[in-house]
Amino acid sequence: MLLPIAAFVIYTSFGLSDFECEVCMAFEGQQTCRTVTGKTEVEGLRTGVDNACAILASGVTDTMRCQRTQPQKATCKRL
Repeated sequence: MLLPIAAFVIYTSFGLSDFECEVCMAFEGQQTCRTVTGKTEVEGLRTGVDNACAILASGVTDTMRCQRTQPQKATCKRL
């Protein structure tokens, strides 16, 4: 039972990311930057925003407000 799950985790952790993105967010007087990877540039940017907002915001309402904020910096490069 655990073997298929372990195989899936290992498979998904190798070579599935085509883009690396750095996203910097400011919210409620705080700022953070996150570097993430994604299969597409859009996925990488979305993941970066989500990760940064998880640190900056607390609660569902603030997290949603943060995610709608324009990033201070958002750059991606192909791996």
